[in-house]
Amino acid sequence: MAMTMTQKILAKHAGLESVRSGQLIEAELDMILGNDITSPVAINEFEKLGLDNVFHRDKISIVPDHFTPNKDIKAAEQCKLVREFVKNKKISNYFEVGQMGIEHCLLPEKGLVVAGDVVIGADSHTCTYGALGAFSTGIGSTDMAAGMATGKCWFKVPSAIKFILNGKPGKWVSGKDIILHIIGEIGVDGALYKSMEFEGQGIKYLSMDDRFTICNMAIEAGGKNGIFPVDEKTIEYMKEHSKKEWMEFNADEDAEYEAVYEIDLSKIRPTVSFPHLPDNTRTIDEVGEVKIDQVVIGSCTNGRLSDLRIAAKILRGKKVHKGIRCIIIPGTQNIYLEAMKEGLIKDFIEAGAVVSTPTCGPCLGGYMGILAKEERAVSTTNRNFVGRMGHVESEVYLASPAVAAASAIRGKIANPELL
Repeated sequence: MAMTMTQKILAKHAGLESVRSGQLIEAELDMILGNDITSPVAINEFEKLGLDNVFHRDKISIVPDHFTPNKDIKAAEQCKLVREFVKNKKISNYFEVGQMGIEHCLLPEKGLVVAGDVVIGADSHTCTYGALGAFSTGIGSTDMAAGMATGKCWFKVPSAIKFILNGKPGKWVSGKDIILHIIGEIGVDGALYKSMEFEGQGIKYLSMDDRFTICNMAIEAGGKNGIFPVDEKTIEYMKEHSKKEWMEFNADEDAEYEAVYEIDLSKIRPTVSFPHLPDNTRTIDEVGEVKIDQVVIGSCTNGRLSDLRIAAKILRGKKVHKGIRCIIIPGTQNIYLEAMKEGLIKDFIEAGAVVSTPTCGPCLGGYMGILAKEERAVSTTNRNFVGRMGHVESEVYLASPAVAAASAIRGKIANPELL
């Protein structure tokens, strides 16, 4: 039976020769992920099972990143609960303040996920790791608890949509613009419980960071997962970051897809998602006059070193517009350190921006950049739902680091090409 990339990975981990879309399977897990919001719920459920130990202390990662450094007493108590559980169960991969990062930036950097893995995480943007040729998807805290106990998870095998990427993106067009363009085309439910599988000669022009961003936002189209084939860039990245063995899975030529989209990357323009859904997209040429109050550059979507380099290139020698709050958040401690070595942090501060320790804080309306009533933000995060970053009458415009940095300078949504 012909299979897609995702179906081949799931078949391997289920111990089956083949699987078909819609089939229920139980698959072995290579990594289980939780954070400071979802892990406490999972831990409470795990404790109800009365088990002494987790299934494998090296195949669980817990990263307090949403409300850390702790924003209040409740956040502190949650992290304390997690910390004690990790110590008691001797879980290897625990990254807190000083070692922490935004989870979906940190795990690839630490080499904890590689091609061919099956990964579940109690966070919807766990689909990020498809950039490495892994099957990774978000699950609920109860499934996280079951996974920690058994090392297995039930899945309904997803059908797939193929996206054939051709051409070379323009100067200021990044993975963020590509995925916003795709979501704008197919809608927020266009890939509902489907695997978004990316192929085509245009992939060679996409950095690993571009691919992480694209897979990260597969869930914003309803996707079960996003996945790229393994190529030289993937292998180079894995060799640099990981000592784990990896497996390459390629789709069969006659694999079935529910739909196939051909996308010419050379025709994609810098793209902005208007409130209040990620599929409400417009090109930078269609934006019009949209004044803003805040800019956030960071998150699991766009907090990587290449994102900071792009922002710094635009902000260097310029000033953030008067009255604009520009917040820069490196994705991990290592990214922060590299940005310091390259002088990017200096560029940001001299431009009038502030730089935060790695945190998800503003993305989910937690802290470090909450919006008041009627305020507008341009953000490199992944969601712009009503009240996502603060007051229900605030507005969030999703964009790339280039557009966000240009907007910080102009005080309104701006085209980086015109600076």
